[in-house]
Amino acid sequence: MHTLAQLKSGQLTGCKRLQLAEGLTEFPSEIFTLADSLEILDLSNNQLSSLPDDLHQLHQLKIIFASNNCFDHLPEVLGQCPKLEMIGFKSNQIKQVSGASLPLQTRWLILTDNQIEQLPERMGEMYRLQKLALAGNQLTELPASMANCNNLELVRLSANRLSAIPNWLLTLPKLAWLAFSGNPFSHVEHCQSATIPSISSSQYQLGEVLGQGASGVIYRAQLNHQQTAQDVAIKVFKGGLTSDGYPSDELDCCLTTSSHPNLIKVLAQVDEADQLALVMELIPTNFTNLGLPPSLQSCTRDTFADGTQFTPTQIHLIAQQMADTLAHMHQQGVSHGDIYAHNILINEQNQVLFGDFGAATHLNHITPTQQAAMEAIEVRAFGCLLDDLLGLVTTDNPALTAKLREIVDLCFNEQIANRPSFKTLTGLLQL
Repeated sequence: MHTLAQLKSGQLTGCKRLQLAEGLTEFPSEIFTLADSLEILDLSNNQLSSLPDDLHQLHQLKIIFASNNCFDHLPEVLGQCPKLEMIGFKSNQIKQVSGASLPLQTRWLILTDNQIEQLPERMGEMYRLQKLALAGNQLTELPASMANCNNLELVRLSANRLSAIPNWLLTLPKLAWLAFSGNPFSHVEHCQSATIPSISSSQYQLGEVLGQGASGVIYRAQLNHQQTAQDVAIKVFKGGLTSDGYPSDELDCCLTTSSHPNLIKVLAQVDEADQLALVMELIPTNFTNLGLPPSLQSCTRDTFADGTQFTPTQIHLIAQQMADTLAHMHQQGVSHGDIYAHNILINEQNQVLFGDFGAATHLNHITPTQQAAMEAIEVRAFGCLLDDLLGLVTTDNPALTAKLREIVDLCFNEQIANRPSFKTLTGLLQL
C-alpha cells in the first residue's frame, strides 16, 4: 500500500504498481507523473465516481482495479488505454457498460456485484477475453455476439436474472470453468439432505480460523453431541453475495453431491436466520494444498511453489481420484465450476480431498444435452489440471507421462461433444 504523500513527494517515481486507498473522491493528478512506468493501478476502496478523460496518457497501464468505489457506469476512457488488458470494478453501483469503455485487447473483466442489466454487442469483439466475472448483477441475457469469444475460459454468471443459459456459451471451445447458480432458470429450493442432519449453532464453539475464501470462514470447532465432544471444522458462510454467487447455493450443491471418499466429509448443516454453516470432518494436518491460485500473469491457470515437482505415478493417482470424484458429482447433477489444484488437498500417500463448492451449479433444471455440455466443459478443466501437473513432471516413467498427455489431448478436444465423460476417463485411467 502506498500513500498520497509518497506520490506527491516524488518518492514513487519509476514504480510499476501503485495502490492507494485513502477515501479518495478525485483521481490524483500526480499519478500521471508515473506514466512511463506504471503498469498496475489499484484504486480500490475509495469513493471515486469518475476517471479523468486523459487516463490514456498512462500509456504503460495494463491493469486497473477500482473495486468498492462509487462508479455508476464503466468509464469510457478505459477503452482508449492502449495496453489495458485487465479491468476490475467489483462492488460499485455500475448500471451502464458502453461499448466504448471496453478495450478490445481485454483479457480479464471483473464486474461482479453491480447493477448491470445489459452488456454491449462489442463484447463479441474482445478477441483475447479469457476471464469474465459478472456474478451479482441484473443481466437477463448475454449479447449473442459473445459466441465469437473463442478464448473465453472462465465465466461467472451466478446471481443474475437470466431466464436461460445460452447454448452458444456451452459450445465455446476453451471454456473450462462456468458457474450460473442463483438465476431464475437454475433456482433450487433449499436442500434438506436425508443423510446430513441439521443442528443448532448452540451445539458448537468456534475456535481458531483455519482458512477463508470468498464465501466464508473455516474455523476449528468443538461439536457437542449427545454428551460427547468432537473436534470438527465449520465453514460459516458470509452473508449476501460472493464473487461466485450466493452462499446458500454453495450449501445446497454440497449437500446434493452427498458423500464420496475424495470429498471433504460433511457431518451436519446449520440453517438459521443469522448463521448458515457446514460442519465438516477436521482434515488431518498432513494434508496440504496441491497448488496455488492463478496469478495476474497466469490469469486462469494455477501456479505452484518454486521447486514443485510431481512424478508420473503421483499425477496418475491424482487423476484417477479426481476423475472418479467428478463422475460422482455429475451423476448427482452438480458441476463444481472450480476444478483447480488449489482446491485439492493431498497427503504423502497421494490421497486427495476435494472441496470448495463456491462456484458449484445445480444442473437439474437444464436439458440433458446442456448437462452433457456442462460435463464436457468440466472435462476441459480436468485436462487443464493434468496439463499443469505434467508441466512439473519428472522423467522417471516416460511411457506413463505420454499416456497422461494423450488423456489431456482428449480433454482439450475443441469439439466438446467428442470429449470423454468422466466415467470414460475413469476407465482410461485404469491403465
